[in-house]
Amino acid sequence: MTLPSDRPVALVTGANRGIGKEIARGLARAGMTVLLGSRDPERGVLAARELAADGVVFVQLVDVTDPASVTSTAQAITRRFGRLDVLVNNAGIAQRGIGAPSAFTAEHLRVVYETNVFGVVTMMHTLLPLLRLAPAARVVNVSSTRGSLTEPSAFGGQPNLAYSTSKTALNALTVHYARELADTPIKVNAASPGHVATDFNDHTGTRTPEQGAAVVVRLATLPADGPTGGFFNDDRAESW
Repeated sequence: MTLPSDRPVALVTGANRGIGKEIARGLARAGMTVLLGSRDPERGVLAARELAADGVVFVQLVDVTDPASVTSTAQAITRRFGRLDVLVNNAGIAQRGIGAPSAFTAEHLRVVYETNVFGVVTMMHTLLPLLRLAPAARVVNVSSTRGSLTEPSAFGGQPNLAYSTSKTALNALTVHYARELADTPIKVNAASPGHVATDFNDHTGTRTPEQGAAVVVRLATLPADGPTGGFFNDDRAESW
């Protein structure tokens, strides 16, 4: 499809389903050309086709932890658009059914951290030059209340040492990138979508993907006087 060249360009990772798909839809309806990232090309193409009327196109991001894959995506964005206005680091995984923190091994954490933490670092390192070329880029890292070190609900339910601490680390990355970029128009924030019913949790969540995506869309479209380096849910800052 032919895309207007004057629309802001957004890339959303892990966007073939669930919250990521609704983030893509929301950003497209906000007037952006949205690049839908997905490791599974078949699912990615189907999702982008469903959202094509809104301005969503598929880009195969095989693995956010693979520098070659991310570099290939960056090169494609450079050739086609010459900049990136919004980056949403949504791709994430969890190790479920393991039990108490003491049941987790270092390898369990490495597997989750590769996507949830190191994948974000790879994305930022590779795509920051494109973000700097945009007039006022926005980065949103999709985090979770379970990454909080002080929120009581973060330790409720099934313990998940790997997932929870990966989101704590992601929050820390958010602050560091925001501080580095404080003297630029770029804003970097973390979003907590809440307990959303998706395949990720066997649809046990109490919120819809659309509700979870709303905070991400809001942070991705912040005005010039908006916050940076924060951790937010729908209407307030989350506890760190």
